[in-house]
Amino acid sequence: QVQLVESGGRLVQTGVSLRLSCAASGRSFSTYAMGWFRQAPGKERELVAAINWSGSSTYVEDSLKARFTIYRDNAKSTLYLHMNSLKPEDTAVYYCATGDYSNLLVSLAAYHYWGQGTQVTVSS
Repeated sequence: QVQLVESGGRLVQTGVSLRLSCAASGRSFSTYAMGWFRQAPGKERELVAAINWSGSSTYVEDSLKARFTIYRDNAKSTLYLHMNSLKPEDTAVYYCATGDYSNLLVSLAAYHYWGQGTQVTVSS
């Protein structure tokens, strides 16, 4: 059974950096693509960033490219999202997710396994 556990979310001030982690277990982490999503109150869940099985290919939503970085450590079975210069509009629950393919996944429908989420709140 695939398990994903996010951590690192907290209340921060505008402008600071934060790194989220997602610890995976239950199957071979290094085989599968991963992604980070977020969902703000009253809004739909949206893809923030995605990464292929090896980390050689990544995607970050256009408006976040300058500030967010996704990477993975396959030896530690852990996915990361590094966020710089946080803004109040980044406030959301951030979810880690994975699917059943190795290549980059940019469609929400391709993700079948989800973590419980970690709350990021950015105060102005």
